[in-house]
Formats: sequence, structure tokens, C-alpha cells
Amino acid sequence: MKKNIISDFVKERRRAARLTQVELAAKAGVGLRFIRDLEQGKNSLRADTVNKVLFLFGKRLGPVDMDRD
Repeated sequence: MKKNIISDFVKERRRAARLTQVELAAKAGVGLRFIRDLEQGKNSLRADTVNKVLFLFGKRLGPVDMDRD
């Protein structure tokens, strides 16, 4: 199974901030279903909406070098 770095990051940071999924959704201005999908590693999420959540933790999506092995 492929590791989803973004979902792990969001889940860990949310827990460290002692936020529930409901609270994180409200702070980011996204739906609870989106937070659940994000933390479960769903692959087809809108980048702009992911960035709304990441912004709360001082991060954003960007180009990353691929491992070609």
C-alpha cells in the first residue's frame, strides 16, 4: 500500500493541535466529508481545497521531484 504523506501530515497536525475533524473543517472553511476523505488518503481531491487545510499549518501543495525507481 502506498503511503499518503499529505493525509498523514494533516491527521498528525490536527491531533497535535487537539482539533476534531469538525473543528478543522470549520477553521479551514471546508466540509467535514472533505476532511475525512483527505485523512483517508483519497486521491481525487481538489488541490485548491487541500491548500485551504494546509494553509492552517503553514504549508501548501507544490511541485515535488518524483522517485523514478
